[in-house]
Amino acid sequence: MGRSGLFAICVALGGVLSLVAVTAKSQTQTNISPAARELHFQSIVVDTHDDTTQRLLDPKFDFGARHTDGSVDIPRMREGGLSAIFFSIWIPGTVTGPTAVQRALDQIGAVRETVARHPNDLVLCTTADEIRHAKAANKIAVLIGVEGGHMINNSLANLDKFFALGVRYMTLTHTVNTDWADASTDKAAHNGLTDFGKQVVREMNRLGMMVDISHVADKTFYDVLAASKAPVIASHSSCRALCSAPRNMTDDMIKALAAKGGVIQINYHIGFLSQQFQDASKAHPELGKEIEAESKKRCGDNEACQLIEADKITRDLVAQGKLPRVDWTEIIKHIDHAVKLAGVDHVGLGSDFDGADMPYGMEDVSDIPQITNALLANGYSPADVRKILGGNTLRLMQDVEAAAQK
Repeated sequence: MGRSGLFAICVALGGVLSLVAVTAKSQTQTNISPAARELHFQSIVVDTHDDTTQRLLDPKFDFGARHTDGSVDIPRMREGGLSAIFFSIWIPGTVTGPTAVQRALDQIGAVRETVARHPNDLVLCTTADEIRHAKAANKIAVLIGVEGGHMINNSLANLDKFFALGVRYMTLTHTVNTDWADASTDKAAHNGLTDFGKQVVREMNRLGMMVDISHVADKTFYDVLAASKAPVIASHSSCRALCSAPRNMTDDMIKALAAKGGVIQINYHIGFLSQQFQDASKAHPELGKEIEAESKKRCGDNEACQLIEADKITRDLVAQGKLPRVDWTEIIKHIDHAVKLAGVDHVGLGSDFDGADMPYGMEDVSDIPQITNALLANGYSPADVRKILGGNTLRLMQDVEAAAQK
């Protein structure tokens, strides 16, 4: 879930495209070189964070049909060559207690039911090898990540239950602190991780569940590195040196993550990619309030509807010149920066599709072959491109799995 700070809105989806936008998109698709297209579709492409789960809760939503709103469905995943997707289990951090646990279980159930409804295209996976087998079988691997430690309700037994149901990473916080860990967008309450927070990390290590440090405070991040015996993941974070959002990682954090064997998965949210957009958001807080109020006016309490409308409203504000346009090529700048700091073995993709405002040219999952094309054009070798697309994530998963067996 990418939105934070002044633009804190539950989720945003790529809106219905205008004819001009559709034409521009089709042109970008044809600009992909044959070499890039071949490499992309032969590679295992992993996206470690998508908030499409909110739509899966709607029994009327057909994940197997191509949609004109949102960013992810089976036809567009096929078109974009996505091999594996981590569906995010998310509820606001202000929802706690047994209600949070049950709502998380409901979302996990919705993901599993979606896989059951589409056996020819999807398969539930929990290991790196299972992802490889899915690719070989021409199926899309579906994995599950819990976005916010508040959903375990301070119970290691609930953490174990989530793992048994297929959850393979947990983001320790969302936008607000838990009872045991500080978040990056809340006032510090624990000076990082509490003793129980360190127990959570150790239990995740024991299970073989990746510890996700996206959204956590800087001190929490360093406490996690000290407590974890396995590499950790930033499932959807970008580079703070390029955009000063507190959700992004500093250069020192990226280096420390890599030194422990971890991977930073670059987030596509415009508020984490562009300093210009960050500055405009801070200068005009009334626009964030306008987006939130209008999306609720259109949708009432329907969260899934709010998720779609917020991005449409944001794009209207861009068209009116009230917010700056951010193009998809900013993603490449963040990848380049992270690679220079951490090395090519420690960078991946965590889009935040269906959970944040996407840049122009990256409206949905069908657009991701452009990343492969751009990386090749920038001089990355095919082997290194494969690592960024998904190989690094598979290696991290294997390392976490191996650490659990010791």
